[in-house]
Amino acid sequence: MSSWARFIASRTAADPHLKLNAIFARLFALALALGAIPGAALLHAQDLPAGLTARLVACGACHGVDGNAPLRETPSLAGQPVVFLENQMVLIREGIREIALMKGALEGVTDADITALARHYARQALKPPAASRDAALFAKGEKLAEQNRCGSCHLPSYAGREQMPRLAAQREDFLLHSMRQFASNQAVGRDTLMAASLHGLSDPDLVAIAHYLSRIGP
Repeated sequence: MSSWARFIASRTAADPHLKLNAIFARLFALALALGAIPGAALLHAQDLPAGLTARLVACGACHGVDGNAPLRETPSLAGQPVVFLENQMVLIREGIREIALMKGALEGVTDADITALARHYARQALKPPAASRDAALFAKGEKLAEQNRCGSCHLPSYAGREQMPRLAAQREDFLLHSMRQFASNQAVGRDTLMAASLHGLSDPDLVAIAHYLSRIGP
């Protein structure tokens, strides 16, 4: 068993949901190693510091080598602002932002490597999810996003800026999962302003907002 496989196994043994994602992650990593994924060439095309390619392979197992996440409730990193990505990786590395599957994944990663990884993902093209649009749900989500002034921080295009993440064309399941964490005060180590921003919204409201944001842009 590879070190990456052992790491995944150690973090998912007691959690069926994480274990399912881990299975896909390990299959992805295997396919990547065998050259069965076209995007693997991207690893060699980027100007990355020596030794960072292996780290990118590990990240790609869940987030995609090109930053377009293949796993449910996992964020796509492509097209995210560099500062946002840097901040989040530092928070995760220092144990301030807690994510079970990420625990220890950035241990020992230097600030310079974090910046290199952030720049790599920021320049990747975000691919919108191949999903149909529910007109009524989309319209409801658009109205709620405007009423709650989501664009005042994330920009009217929801492309994000500086430390504010891109929301446009993000995975719908991740957006909903993330907003539910904020709404229930379970988003440890993340921006507490988001909990206040979502105050008073029902779960169906969050479903509508996630549907809307995932289907605009990129």
